[in-house]
Amino acid sequence: MRSLGKSVLCSALFCFFAGIAFGNDLEILADQKGMLKVAGGTAHIPVMKEAAELIMTGNPDIRITIAGGGTGVGIKQVGEGLVDIGNAGRKATDEEITTHKLSMVKWAIDGVGVVVNPKNRVTDLTAQQLQDIFSGRIANWREVGGEDRPINLYDRDASSGTREVFWQEALKKGEVAKKANVVVSNGAMKTAVAGDPYGIGYVSVGHIDAMVAPVALDGVAPSLANVKNGSYGVARGLYSLTKGEPAGLAKAFLEFLLSPTGQKIAMDKGFISVQ
Repeated sequence: MRSLGKSVLCSALFCFFAGIAFGNDLEILADQKGMLKVAGGTAHIPVMKEAAELIMTGNPDIRITIAGGGTGVGIKQVGEGLVDIGNAGRKATDEEITTHKLSMVKWAIDGVGVVVNPKNRVTDLTAQQLQDIFSGRIANWREVGGEDRPINLYDRDASSGTREVFWQEALKKGEVAKKANVVVSNGAMKTAVAGDPYGIGYVSVGHIDAMVAPVALDGVAPSLANVKNGSYGVARGLYSLTKGEPAGLAKAFLEFLLSPTGQKIAMDKGFISVQ
């Protein structure tokens, strides 16, 4: 009974001090009001939504809308002034920054992992096998230790930041077969592979769960620990961009993402803190 009492006391103290820290971080937005529009990379959405809900609960004078569309959409829309913050799963190019006068904030690190259906017995591929699969040179699971079944490829559209890092770091800028099925987001990719026993695709490491099975590359699993220690190299930063230097509500929102509370949200969603 004494042990239970101590446990309850510890939990209460933890909540108390966590509440203090959380409250302090929300003070960043205490004097803000108005509407903030955010769009772009789909890997960012779980963090953005939770941060937005916490902020709006703490300050009813703020309204935040979160939309996806991919990295290309985020950069284009913030550059055209259609949204206040554009999310990107890669660094904006020098041309994009110059053309749209963009400012960029990196607030998390993410890995991109190869995934298959949980029924698939293939759990490890070499980098060359992966490149051969996505180019179409390997077209049957039998060739890499699986069943005698055709491989169904799933890819992202060209504007995707997730695709950009996968194409550069995993495929080494190699060819992707035209037969690949194109999906629009990390969530859609996961759903597609989860529903196809012979499918293969890739998602943000933070999106890998029981719906899909991760595939190791050259013996290294796509896990947060391996991304963090550098042994898994298919990784990228998660960025948020503004047109010009961030100001007002956009600046306060980005500061919240970089605060201890914001970074904890990112880690809880499966990303690595930049702090």
